[in-house]
Amino acid sequence: MTRTLEILDRLIAFPTVSADSNLAMVAFIESVLEAAGAKVHRIGDATGAKAGLFARIGPDDRAGVMLSGHTDVVPVAGQAWSADPFRLRADGTRLYGRGTTDMKGYLACMLAAAERAARMPLAEPLKLAFSWDEEVGCLGIPQMLPSLDATIGKPQLCIVGEPTSMRIALGHKGKVALRATCHGMAGHSSMAPDFLNAIHLAADFVAGLRRLQADLATTGARDAGYDIPYATVHAGRISGGTALNIVPDRAVVDFEYRYPANQPTGEIENALTALTDAVAALYRDVFPDARVEIEVVNAYPGLGMPPDHPAVALMQSLMPGAGMTKVAFGTEAGHFHAAGVPVLVCGPGSMEQGHKPDEYIEASELARCDAMCDRLLDHLCGRA
Repeated sequence: MTRTLEILDRLIAFPTVSADSNLAMVAFIESVLEAAGAKVHRIGDATGAKAGLFARIGPDDRAGVMLSGHTDVVPVAGQAWSADPFRLRADGTRLYGRGTTDMKGYLACMLAAAERAARMPLAEPLKLAFSWDEEVGCLGIPQMLPSLDATIGKPQLCIVGEPTSMRIALGHKGKVALRATCHGMAGHSSMAPDFLNAIHLAADFVAGLRRLQADLATTGARDAGYDIPYATVHAGRISGGTALNIVPDRAVVDFEYRYPANQPTGEIENALTALTDAVAALYRDVFPDARVEIEVVNAYPGLGMPPDHPAVALMQSLMPGAGMTKVAFGTEAGHFHAAGVPVLVCGPGSMEQGHKPDEYIEASELARCDAMCDRLLDHLCGRA
């Protein structure tokens, strides 16, 4: 595991918070892969400040298996770290640093595996994907996937290495983030009943979201693989008004819904459309311009791999004895799945340690991931 730790030390030193550029780290990853003889394809975003990579080692006419991870990390601002978060620190069996669990530990295993693959007689290729801006809504990978066929080709299995304690995750919920803008009529608060308070519309809208949540909890599709087995609706932020003595003419509600793969999203969308109409109708007799407008801010699809899929059997051969699970958090696996790529989630560490001050990963988790990669390389050589 020495090489994995050497690479992890380098990766942690890149402060690739999603708000900042990841290009320095991408250049380092490129250099490691090119030194290993990989065919590397860089895909940049529209700003030129972010980029991702597709890479292949081995035959170019076979499907092979892909390892996939994101380069960005969540911020450290406002968190009480006991040491520099962008310097890898060992303390006993634990390795501390921002991204050790989510998910530079996995990236280090990917790169160390690529170097080993370069010295092996691969009958099937090892493919790798490194994306950007996963932490702010899986923004990078959907920009990269249209280039997959033209660069390295679709694999027979993609392993997205989000932290699952090396369990095999067959699914996660999809997510849609939305914004509801409520339009009222402004005026002086001394005559408040003569005007339409947009915050009142927002309050009625949030009450409707709560009713929708109650309906989904009792009549929506269910998946027992999740701790909360039904779709959830959550209002996370509300804003409106400029001064206490002004009736606000605009209020905004930021909300989301998360859904298991077997939940028809059209039912939720129809319910939200009906809710906006119902809220506005409460006021339109007096205020004809009353309205609530909804826009989608961000979305990523869910994942629901059937347990009898051949990719699951292959994954079980790479992680013998590993349990199967579904995870509460979203991943890029949903985008791979939507693009027709068989995909599972399995990676070192636990999300219990992710996104927190003094984030860490147990060294034993990296060792288990390295062992999985060794079995994968044997498989790609036709030995297993």
